[in-house]
Amino acid sequence: MTEQIRFLVIDGYALAGREDLKAGGASTAGELYERMLKKCLPGCAVDVLFPADPGAKLPQGADIAQYDGIAWTGSSLTVHKPDENVTPQIEFAKAAFKARVPSFGSCWAAQIAVVAAGGICAVNPRGREMGFARKISLTSEGRGHPLYYGKNSVFDAYISHDDEITHVPPGGIVLASNAYTRVQSVTVTHQGGVFWGLQYHPEYDLHEMSRLCYCRKQKLTDKGFFRSTDDAQVFVDQLEILFQDPGRTDISWLLGIDEDIMNEDIRLAEVRNWIEQLVIPTRIARR
Repeated sequence: MTEQIRFLVIDGYALAGREDLKAGGASTAGELYERMLKKCLPGCAVDVLFPADPGAKLPQGADIAQYDGIAWTGSSLTVHKPDENVTPQIEFAKAAFKARVPSFGSCWAAQIAVVAAGGICAVNPRGREMGFARKISLTSEGRGHPLYYGKNSVFDAYISHDDEITHVPPGGIVLASNAYTRVQSVTVTHQGGVFWGLQYHPEYDLHEMSRLCYCRKQKLTDKGFFRSTDDAQVFVDQLEILFQDPGRTDISWLLGIDEDIMNEDIRLAEVRNWIEQLVIPTRIARR
C-alpha cells in the first residue's frame, strides 16, 4: 500500500481503570493496542480515543469512514449493566457498523460488538477466566475463516474476563470456543459492517500479564486463584522471569505454557489476518 493506513483504537477503560493499571506498572489497553498494530503493520497511523472519559467526543459518520480499521481494547467495565461509561461505546459500535469500517478487538470488544448488534452478555457462571485460556478450539466455521489462517485448530491464549457472550446476534458466527467460555471468538456482520472479535488477548505478553496479575493480586486471591497474596506474587515473578529469560523451561513446564503463549508470530496471527484479509481488501474496494 502506498498510502498510510489509519487505525482508530478505542480504549474501553474508564480513567480510574487506566490509572490503576499505570500504578501497577502495566501498560494501558490503548498503549498495548497501538504497539501491537504498529508491530503488525509498520508505518501505520494510530489514533487512540477514550470514550469513557467525561466529555469524550467520538467521531461519527464521515469522520469514522476516514479510518481504515477500528480496533477495540479490553476494559474493566461491564457491558450488561447500564452505565454512563458504557452506553456511548455501544452507540459508537453501532455507528462503526453503519460506517462499514472493519473492526477488531479483544474481550470487551467482542462483547460490545455483540450487544450493539442485538446480542446479550452476562456474568460467566463458571467465574473468572484468568491468565491463560486453555484448549481454545476452532469451530467448523472458524477452521475455514480468514481470521484463523495459519493458526492451529486448538491453542492457548492470554485471557482475563468475568463476563461472556451468551446470545450471538443475527449476523453473528461463533468461530472458537473452549470448556470455560463458549464464545472465544466471533464475527458479527451488522448493517453492512464487519467486526472480528476475540474473548482472549493477543496484545498481551508475559510481562504485561505479570503486571496485570500484580494489579489484580488481591482480587485474584479473594476469588481463590491463590491461597495468599504472597502466592500471587510468586506467580507474578515467574511470569516476569520467563519473559526476561524464555529459556527457563522449568517455569514454562510448571505453568504449562508453550509457543501459543510465547511465540509472538503465533500469538498475533489473528491481528495480522484481520489487517491482511479484511482491512486492506476493504480499503482497496472503497478506493
